[in-house]
Amino acid sequence: MKIDRLIGILSVLLQEEKVTAPQLAEKFEVSRRTINRDIEELCRAGIPIYTSQGTGGGIGIMEGYRMDRTLLSSKDMQMILAGLRSLDSVSGSHYYGQLMEKIKSGSSDFVSGRDSILIDLSSWYKESLAPKIELIQDAIEERKLLTFHYYAPAGDQTREIEPYYLVFKWSSWYVWGWCMERKDFRMFKLNRMEEIFKTQTGFVPRQAPMPDLEIQKIYPGKIKVKALFQGEVKWRIVEEFGRNCFTEREDGTLLFAADYSDKENLVAWLLTFGDKVKVLEPADVKDELLQIAENVVERYKELS
Repeated sequence: MKIDRLIGILSVLLQEEKVTAPQLAEKFEVSRRTINRDIEELCRAGIPIYTSQGTGGGIGIMEGYRMDRTLLSSKDMQMILAGLRSLDSVSGSHYYGQLMEKIKSGSSDFVSGRDSILIDLSSWYKESLAPKIELIQDAIEERKLLTFHYYAPAGDQTREIEPYYLVFKWSSWYVWGWCMERKDFRMFKLNRMEEIFKTQTGFVPRQAPMPDLEIQKIYPGKIKVKALFQGEVKWRIVEEFGRNCFTEREDGTLLFAADYSDKENLVAWLLTFGDKVKVLEPADVKDELLQIAENVVERYKELS
């Protein structure tokens, strides 16, 4: 992507006294004309780049600027590389890994110290996610409509969207786009998307707002839950809701109170605790859990 290339060019110029346009074009696998446009853009950004012609000529950064106003410190570069490494963890093409090598090339003195941050955005579904991410990225950059089969709580659906953002949130990947059916912006989870196709139909980009990723916005807390958990599952409660969601009683049990977004997911979550939880409120959730337990007993009686 362009911003990655600009950062890479700037890194090279900060390390090398002088470099030629053909050398940069070869390093970043673009045309010399593209490099010239990138240099012009860096100049417009206020970076004092000069060019000299003839034997020994090339592109460089003014010496005083290099000495006194280096934009990227070693720590800055480590953070950039950590970010690229995290993106490479979900890349099917290893583009970001190649970009890291380009940035680090010839700058070993600049990038000092050991890596201190490791971010892996991959999941158990990396093999299926990577091609989806790459396909959606291409559709976003090319402004092409996406069609896909979607497994939603309301049932299986076929959707067509204008894709605008790939989003990593809540340990999962999503695509944010304008849904042609709903006539509004929607978020779709990649793990629920199958048969994804980038169509040949282009679209004129809308004024797409950034997705509001506040938990309260995406998952409004409509259900007030109170439950009594056994102390042995404290680690799960802390991991999923934080330390302030319960009070510990003298007998070691945990009095839990929180808001939940929908009943179906709440019941499914509570069932994962087996007999380690007793729901106090709301009453209809208690009733549904009791009915499920009775159904399970009956099902196993049939098998015996």
